[in-house]
Amino acid sequence: MSEVMSLEEIQARFGSEWVLLEDPETTQLLEVKAGKVLWHSKDRDEVYRKARELRPRHSAIVYTGVPPEGTAVVL
Repeated sequence: MSEVMSLEEIQARFGSEWVLLEDPETTQLLEVKAGKVLWHSKDRDEVYRKARELRPRHSAIVYTGVPPEGTAVVL
């Protein structure tokens, strides 16, 4: 995929998946607004492996679903 997609488009197309983005567009608070999708999967570890393989210069990984209750997020 070489097109830049908005976060809303990414969420609609890849529901409840982990998505690796190249050159993400962000707000001043570093919230992802858009980016080029490099890889997506329901398996988070697969996306992290692909990120290590592709080694994009600027990237972000977003989850498009609702985290399960009790999940901790570490930044």
